[in-house]
Amino acid sequence: MKKLSTRTRVVTGAVAVAAVGASVVGAVTASAETPTAAPATAVNSDVQNKNTFQSTHLTVEAATKAAQASLDAAAKAGQKISVAVVDRNGNVIVELRGDGAGPQSFESAERKAYTAVSWNAPTSELVKRLAQAPNLKDIPGTLFLGGGAPVQVKGAPIAAVGVAGAPSADQDEQFAQAGVAALDK
Repeated sequence: MKKLSTRTRVVTGAVAVAAVGASVVGAVTASAETPTAAPATAVNSDVQNKNTFQSTHLTVEAATKAAQASLDAAAKAGQKISVAVVDRNGNVIVELRGDGAGPQSFESAERKAYTAVSWNAPTSELVKRLAQAPNLKDIPGTLFLGGGAPVQVKGAPIAAVGVAGAPSADQDEQFAQAGVAALDK
């Protein structure tokens, strides 16, 4: 075998090191890449009507209209209130705090609306039920004071308006009813 010059050995060694280095970097790079996932296949299912139901909900625009009508009715009477409109599940759609309304009124309005939609009845009527079932007041999130009025479609609750901050529960409920009535216009 012929003896290679130093220069040839250095160049050959450098090429070999470069080739090994490139293969290692390529392997590391290849393993670091995220594998391409197979395309997801759509699951086609036509759920039968017996497994679903449809429900009616207020739009944000309608809920805002009801809340503003409650605020306007209170302002006309010289009262400073907060108003909440909740959906069938008791989730707030719109909540407004009137100028000068007390800090407690915001949460109270929400809880009155939640109570009214939960039992599909004005909260002033629900207060009367406490005589027969005093533990009702212990249900979290509820407030058994006048000022909550349900919004119904064909007798079923779809939302509620809750008002708090007026000097009396009767006034709060009057303003809540004004909000509900605005939805018929």
